[in-house]
Amino acid sequence: MAYRPTWQGHLKLSLVTCPVALYTATNSAGDIHFHLINPKTNNRIRMITTDPDTGPVERSELVKGYEVAKGEYVLLTSDEINAVKLESTKTIDIERFVPADRIDRLYWDNPYFMAPDGKLAQEAFGVIRTAMEKAGQIALGRVVIGTRERILALEPRGKGILAYTIRSDAEVRQADDIFDDISDAKADAAMISIAEKIIEQREGPFDPSQFVDRYEEALKALIEEKTKGHKPAKVAEPDDTNVVDLMAALRASLGGKEKAAGKEKPAAAAKLRAPAKRAQRKTG
Repeated sequence: MAYRPTWQGHLKLSLVTCPVALYTATNSAGDIHFHLINPKTNNRIRMITTDPDTGPVERSELVKGYEVAKGEYVLLTSDEINAVKLESTKTIDIERFVPADRIDRLYWDNPYFMAPDGKLAQEAFGVIRTAMEKAGQIALGRVVIGTRERILALEPRGKGILAYTIRSDAEVRQADDIFDDISDAKADAAMISIAEKIIEQREGPFDPSQFVDRYEEALKALIEEKTKGHKPAKVAEPDDTNVVDLMAALRASLGGKEKAAGKEKPAAAAKLRAPAKRAQRKTG
């Protein structure tokens, strides 16, 4: 399957440059997409761009506007926006290298695969990728995707490069704003000890195939039942999880039937050891 690149330009390490392309590394979330339907006619609703004074307007006639005051906009055409040129619109210039663990995981954003753009680019790409691999650190550059310049973190992955956009400081909230109201009281040592044993029971490799979207699966089952003309079964409400006796709940978790949930079969663990290592590198 041929994938369409999200961005095309050049990767630059000092005086070495090569054409590269970025491809989104993930699929859009979920297979189920809903449309708005008029239940009286079973027709899909169409959204029409409308001016409150003049009525419907063709999308091709519209321009973008930035609100500078209430109801007051600076208008920008597509040509004017595209005329704003930075080096990072066409070149990812590697500015520095940093250890992966120095980048807070809060800042990691969207993943992309980077590959050489064309056969002639492969030699220079291989030189840059191999040099990065030997450095053993994360390369940082800048890229313009859409209408935003983003920091890009690069690390070798297989024969190519895994690229992550990095959030800016302005995008990341301060944890203290949320955590300040959490009590400073120390947790009971005996309870912590039991909780640690529960954690040990549930240790295992990271297997993303085991984490499916159960809500989406339930929606698919609901749609299938309605397609067959069946009345969907009523789902039972979840049990009340309010814990009155925390110590009793911890002991029950430790010694009860949940013990088997944490252990994977040895063969499965061996099979998944490599993916687990890659996942650790990715999260920084």
